Amino acid sequence: MAKKTMTRKAADNEYLHKDFHGALSNGIEYLDKTYGEEAVREYLRQFANTFYAPLKEDIKKRGLIALKEHIEKTYKIEGGKVDIAFSEDEMTVKVAACPAVSHMRSHGYQVARLFVETTRTVNEAICEGTPFAAELLEYDDQTGRSVQRFIRRVK
Repeated sequence: MAKKTMTRKAADNEYLHKDFHGALSNGIEYLDKTYGEEAVREYLRQFANTFYAPLKEDIKKRGLIALKEHIEKTYKIEGGKVDIAFSEDEMTVKVAACPAVSHMRSHGYQVARLFVETTRTVNEAICEGTPFAAELLEYDDQTGRSVQRFIRRVK
């Protein structure tokens, strides 16, 4: 019998990591209860500055379009609905419901009290050292619905 070989790469598989959000939520809750709110924010800042370093560099080079493309790609992968109003100097992102929060709630996972910081603190960290600043204008703890704004810093 002839031997059949199948070659696959990780990129060939559908990208899903939704249970990661449940683990992250538990980690945030642990940090909050054990070390306090600032420890949560510091952890998320360190994570964002490392993980999103290439995105930060892209934002410095190409501006908000780099962040817009990143957000659109992320929400497409995660199965979320996002509405973006965009110009070179300002971008407003409206998220109907956070896919992570929706997944956790539908599976009975605890959503950490400070899970909002995965949006606020991470966005602020992504913008640090770039010409842009991030603001979280609205956030609903139950659904993760949010309005996020990115604006060019005054020179």
